[in-house]
Amino acid sequence: MTKLTTAPRDVFQTFMNFPLVEDLDAVKADIAIIGMAYGSPYTIDELINDQTNAPTAVRRASQRISLGLDRYDFDIGGTLFDGQDVKVVDVGDIPGDAAGGHYGRAEAAIRKIRAAGALPITIGGDHGIPIPIFRAFDGEGPITLVQIDAHLDWRDNVNGVREGYSSPIRRASEMAHIDRIFQLGIRGQGSARLEEVEAARAYGSNIVTANEWQDIGTAALLKRIPDGGRYYLTIDADGLDPAVMPAVEGPAPGGVSYRQTIELIKGLFAKGRVVGMDIVEIAPARDVNEITSMTAGLFILNAIGAAVRTGQFKR
Repeated sequence: MTKLTTAPRDVFQTFMNFPLVEDLDAVKADIAIIGMAYGSPYTIDELINDQTNAPTAVRRASQRISLGLDRYDFDIGGTLFDGQDVKVVDVGDIPGDAAGGHYGRAEAAIRKIRAAGALPITIGGDHGIPIPIFRAFDGEGPITLVQIDAHLDWRDNVNGVREGYSSPIRRASEMAHIDRIFQLGIRGQGSARLEEVEAARAYGSNIVTANEWQDIGTAALLKRIPDGGRYYLTIDADGLDPAVMPAVEGPAPGGVSYRQTIELIKGLFAKGRVVGMDIVEIAPARDVNEITSMTAGLFILNAIGAAVRTGQFKR
């Protein structure tokens, strides 16, 4: 039995009150929500940071974004499940440890979720946590990786750490099953130096700045992404404009809008098979009226609604 959550059932708050499945070997669902709070820290001070509170904050705020799954949602275009028999579960959180064993547990958890035929949607944690998730898809390539982010995340290492939040796309580029990479909403200054930009371009990364996305529109952007593929979507909260998601460590004005993000999510599901998604880098202590956590929850609901409407779960 592979059990993640240690909190009692009557204490643990699941996302949208979906059923809690504590045993990953017993997952029977179409979608599995999973929390991954802990990354690979660059300093001892980062071992536990505010972003580790995000899975709990997003689950708590999910109670404010819907009055019931039978209600008509104008973003989704109907009720969430559209009358279909779709099952969503919450499998709890990957426990962390100082030795970094949580990355191995995260990879194993995603493998079990995929073996059960479910779509994993992960709540982070910093942007290091997709690295073990990417590894878990090594038998499902080629995968087109789509990133929403203010920053390039192509550092090879920081303080000798190679799997931290500045490196997930660099690590993904080294995996044989990751094919094309689209980096959307990039702007301003982050950890990238000229050498990281050159490395990303040498790989062939499709870098679309926030300004370019705004100029061409989401429909034109989606046309650049090949049809009929398998897609993984990673959303860094600081990729969104701070007016939409203020609770981040590195806010960057001029970011992606809520509408652009929803259109991208729907567009990816319409193009092919989305194999996974995450939302990371939320710092709940910086939030305003829980708007960042609520927005993250709405992205998850829109992903579920899009998956339902594009026949991802037809049996």
